[in-house]
Amino acid sequence: MNSYKLLTPGPLTTTSAVKEEMLSDRCTWDDDYKSITQKIRSQLLAFAGADPQEYTAVLMQGSGTFAVESVMTSAVSDEDKLLIVTNGAYGERIVQMADYIGLNYIEYRVSYDEQPEETELRALLAADPEITHIAMVHCETTTGILNPIDMVAGLSREYEKTLIIDAMSSFGGIEIDVAGLGIDYLISSANKCIQGVPGFGFVIAKLKKLKACQGVARSLSLDLYDQWKGMDKDGKWRFTSPTHVVAAFSKAIDELIEEGGVSARHERYSQNNRLLRHRLADIGIQAYVSEEKQSPIITTFLYPDDRFNFGEFYTYVKLRGYVIYPGKLTDVDTFRIGNIGEIYQEDIEQLCDIISDYMGGMRQ
Repeated sequence: MNSYKLLTPGPLTTTSAVKEEMLSDRCTWDDDYKSITQKIRSQLLAFAGADPQEYTAVLMQGSGTFAVESVMTSAVSDEDKLLIVTNGAYGERIVQMADYIGLNYIEYRVSYDEQPEETELRALLAADPEITHIAMVHCETTTGILNPIDMVAGLSREYEKTLIIDAMSSFGGIEIDVAGLGIDYLISSANKCIQGVPGFGFVIAKLKKLKACQGVARSLSLDLYDQWKGMDKDGKWRFTSPTHVVAAFSKAIDELIEEGGVSARHERYSQNNRLLRHRLADIGIQAYVSEEKQSPIITTFLYPDDRFNFGEFYTYVKLRGYVIYPGKLTDVDTFRIGNIGEIYQEDIEQLCDIISDYMGGMRQ
């Protein structure tokens, strides 16, 4: 077993108890296993503040991208028009999905270090009444910027649009009132803030909207409606499910509740992030996104100078117990450090000491 901790946006560092859940083999048809699936679905709705009479939770095999594409192919018909809000690589991935599927869409793009503007979105919606759906990434892990979900949800309600939120890197680590905001589809993944391992994503869907999706999907395996119908019947996944991952996720949910719920986890992540930003700033490494726009999930940092070599830096840090992430920007050199997972302030302090030592050696 490795001796380092992951400071990445997922996969991330998990607890020993979560890992131990994967040591047992389970049968997909067994009632005990199906009850785990139903437990997870119920608990996800509770985290979302969603009434099971109005919302449902659907689990979907694959990475988070599979779950996002399941919504795109199942919830947006040929007669619909989608407005995609982008300020990072994961919003742009939704655009790529729309191209593959052949959706009718327009893109509203802003700079990677900026948030979407209400006046500009309002103007787009007012000028194009054919728009039926809005899709946006909540926490854009390209940079760590947090997008204004309240504002976009308000516009969606005002203009009566179906709202799709990619909350891959935020759900479970940032409180999201799905029902109160009127979100129609919220998408996340097992290996993010709930601190499970990779293998499936999930969609919290408004039942009224989901029921209208029958026959829309252009993919058999990604048909969200059919997945829901099967899962809602008895907890059975349509096709082979990642049984070990599901059991580990159930344990991770229990641990989230024991920690004090989403608000407590959010506070831990936020403390990690504040400490990281401030300590690295003190040694000359600046964040790419301004503090008021920063999520507590992951932070993008600029290279400190032209001599900085990320490969050497990465190896130096890894040999001392931590793994970080390369940057995902094309116009500026950056690297990223995540705050989520089984990571605490003492980890951030130790990491910053390691980086400080590296910077001191590089300057000498």
